Amino acid sequence: MNLFKKKEKKECCCSQIDEESVKKAEELKKDDGIKILGSRCQKCDKLKESVRIALSEFNFNLPIEHITDFSQIASYGVMSTPALVLNGEVVSFGKVLSADEVKHILSIKMKGQ
Repeated sequence: MNLFKKKEKKECCCSQIDEESVKKAEELKKDDGIKILGSRCQKCDKLKESVRIALSEFNFNLPIEHITDFSQIASYGVMSTPALVLNGEVVSFGKVLSADEVKHILSIKMKGQ
């Protein structure tokens, strides 16, 4: 029994973020386009496929950037992935949208431009 054993000091994932990476992340946020934020898990891949389907139905041939860097994801204020970003604005996070839901969001964004 180790009742009086010293606790191991664990490093937080946030300790890997430095000022330079935060500045870089803030600059990248200003880029227009479509971004998926997440670790490239199965849910991220499903969201990316939904976006591809929605874009193809609108006859758009736009690149989809996938951001996996935690400091960049955090710069968007996202704590739950996957997330969808359109022209620097987070439009969905924490769930996988269907292609129809993505089409609805795209149609609203196109009307606003």
